[in-house]
Amino acid sequence: MTAAEIAARMAEAQAQAPAATVHGNFTEGLDPARLIGAAVLVPIILHPEPSVLLTLRSAKLNAHAGQVAFPGGRMEAGETPEQAALREAEEEVGLAIALPRLLGRLPNHLTGTGYRITPVVALVDPPLALVTDPGEVAECFELPLHVVLDPKAPQRRRTEFKGRMREFWVWPHEKHYIWGATAAILVNLARVLRPGLVHQTAAD
Repeated sequence: MTAAEIAARMAEAQAQAPAATVHGNFTEGLDPARLIGAAVLVPIILHPEPSVLLTLRSAKLNAHAGQVAFPGGRMEAGETPEQAALREAEEEVGLAIALPRLLGRLPNHLTGTGYRITPVVALVDPPLALVTDPGEVAECFELPLHVVLDPKAPQRRRTEFKGRMREFWVWPHEKHYIWGATAAILVNLARVLRPGLVHQTAAD
């Protein structure tokens, strides 16, 4: 998939009516007024075979340690999701703010931990000289875009939590376990980039 095709699909999605907010697992009873605003950058790296940049969170973190995530975090007062996503990406992985070419947003994603996450999609030209903050990121890695676009790649799994069965997405990777909000955001990205699926969204 070319940069022009990616940009065209994102532009089409932005022109449609806003997609519904996605509720992940364990969000029952959340007070919308108490949700914490957060944003993540979804960087598509324009190699000859494009890929999506992901991070493995540091094992030292208090929350979601060792999990796969997009660069991102809490929005500061007065920030837009775009500003927060770019700032966090620069802080976490050294991606200069001027490099990503922003294409638009995916549906907001609510988490059971009380966050409203806005994913911001961007194109980034290689090569990249990333420098991770070891306090936040253990490593960066990339998921090929052709895997994201493969409708057979993500798997729906179930587990019991507090007496109820919960379903969530998992993406294949030879080294890392990609699940939860990150996996659901990847599913929504795929549904935007694949023809005919703009209006569909995926929860955890």
